[in-house]
Amino acid sequence: MSDLRWGVLSTARIGTEKVIPGIQRSRRGRVTAIASRDLGRAEATAAALKIDKAYGSYEELLADPDIDAVYNPLPNNLHVDLTLQAAAAGKAVLCEKPIAMTKADAERLHAVEGKVPVMEAFMVRFHPQWLWARDQVRAGRLGELRAIQAFFSYFNRDPANIRNAPETGGGALLDIGCYPMVAGRFFFEGEPQRVMALIERDPDFQVDRLTSALLDFGGGRRVDFTVSTQVVPYQRVQLIGTDGRLEIEIPFNAPQGEVTRLFLDDGSDLRGGGVQVQDMEAVDQYAEQADAFAAAVLGEAPLPYGISDAVQNMAILDALFRSDESGQWESVG
Repeated sequence: MSDLRWGVLSTARIGTEKVIPGIQRSRRGRVTAIASRDLGRAEATAAALKIDKAYGSYEELLADPDIDAVYNPLPNNLHVDLTLQAAAAGKAVLCEKPIAMTKADAERLHAVEGKVPVMEAFMVRFHPQWLWARDQVRAGRLGELRAIQAFFSYFNRDPANIRNAPETGGGALLDIGCYPMVAGRFFFEGEPQRVMALIERDPDFQVDRLTSALLDFGGGRRVDFTVSTQVVPYQRVQLIGTDGRLEIEIPFNAPQGEVTRLFLDDGSDLRGGGVQVQDMEAVDQYAEQADAFAAAVLGEAPLPYGISDAVQNMAILDALFRSDESGQWESVG
């Protein structure tokens, strides 16, 4: 195969607005089919995005022999079930984050580990700005990396929005808190040993709307972050070392096909006189993710992140929820 032929489960906005256009811009991917439980919606979406085939059920799409890989952006509570169904049909799966509702839920995916590629869709790990930032850490430009600080927020009190439904995995921690958690694993290239969280929930929806967390990576290294679904939209990541600081301006929702900026600060001037601005090339991080996944599915490169990586993400998120309940540090295990 010269290209990876994709099928998409559902007409979710993350797929239609971000991931499908990204796959269509990728070097090795083609979106050939989309499915919805509403055939009319699938047909309208297929026409708008120039996708050849539309299906009125997920099962029909999974039975299509002309599809090599499936993108699964269904609600969080359906991620594991439909990923297992896709794997049983012989399809590789790129599953939207978080890959599950809990670690125990995610561990069911071990049943298909090694049979077909399955990867959790954290597109940020493929953007050149994240790769460049990690290269600076590895090269010692910051000295010893000691602290990572992150903030990620938006405002959404729509009662019909799935992010405000606890039964389908809504709330700030699962929706966006997973990103700074992954940033800690990515830049420290290690795992947190224990975590602590403080959560405030919406009184009507009962989902967490303001969550702060502290992750202890050992050796004097830590991540602290705050995420919210009900404050002004904002996002930043700061990498702080013994000799320097690196700031990623738009770390998570990097504009598709636009230049991004990072700031490398040697700390010599608190007014910013020691800051160097690094412009990154205009890329689509969803296209970069699609090409990395295609290379693995087509046998040209190892799968960069697999099921065990996704299960570990859920283990950390579980521990954060336990910490809020216990009011204490919780071991990740």
